[in-house]
Amino acid sequence: MSAHPDETIDRELESALAFWRDAGLDTCVEDSPVDRVHVPQPVRRSPVIVGGAPAPTASAGPDVAAAVAEAKSRASEVETLDALAHAIRAFDGCPLSRLGAKQAVFARGKPDAQVMLIGEGPGADEDQRGEPFVGKAGQLLDRMLAAIDLKDEVFITNTVFWRPPGNRTPTLEEQMICAPFVERAIALVQPRLLVLVGGASAKFMLKSDEGILKLRGQWRDWRPSEGGQTYPALPMLHPAYLLRQPREKAKAWQDLLSLGTRLAGLDAPSLES
Repeated sequence: MSAHPDETIDRELESALAFWRDAGLDTCVEDSPVDRVHVPQPVRRSPVIVGGAPAPTASAGPDVAAAVAEAKSRASEVETLDALAHAIRAFDGCPLSRLGAKQAVFARGKPDAQVMLIGEGPGADEDQRGEPFVGKAGQLLDRMLAAIDLKDEVFITNTVFWRPPGNRTPTLEEQMICAPFVERAIALVQPRLLVLVGGASAKFMLKSDEGILKLRGQWRDWRPSEGGQTYPALPMLHPAYLLRQPREKAKAWQDLLSLGTRLAGLDAPSLES
């Protein structure tokens, strides 16, 4: 006798919930409800008649070019990481700073680290505490780094510094506006290697359309937008993805070994001919 349709649905739901539980997800709600379907509509204003012709209306979206120019100007003026953090907090050119984020989230870690990690953007825990990668994904990242003796030996930041609504992926425009601050952070830290954590970070920093599963584990070269020093960059899977897909941790371990090997090779003495 076949099972009742409702019983079949119940078993499928139980199976799905068990999968997410085993992947490390222990809650299905946030502190407040989030409408992930609603897309805010731009405010349309009636044109003003000037001299018999309608005057051009201001764009509802941000002036990305102007915001990028302002970010470049502010970033170029700072000479320390503390000053850069202050400049980011004072910057209001990124739309994310006005979409419900509690504060700017810049960085944590060793100021003169040899390895700099660049993630995608802050989540709820990071928005609350003001530091990147401090939630469950960050705790997993710390354990991963500890496995290759790099915990507390890295500098960590993101491509954007304010939490996107609903933890969505940052847009290209939002990343472009924040990019001058990211590049200035790289110039101040002067790491020897970059690690691009997650697809949104890897694709933006490397100007690539390839997905993270194809990019990961492949060393690429990153260069500032206006030229300059080239940095070896390693894309790797985001720890939040690994919490959802534990079977992919083997790939992350391979990438960590590649990072450790590359870093050790930089310190190895050259052989004299």
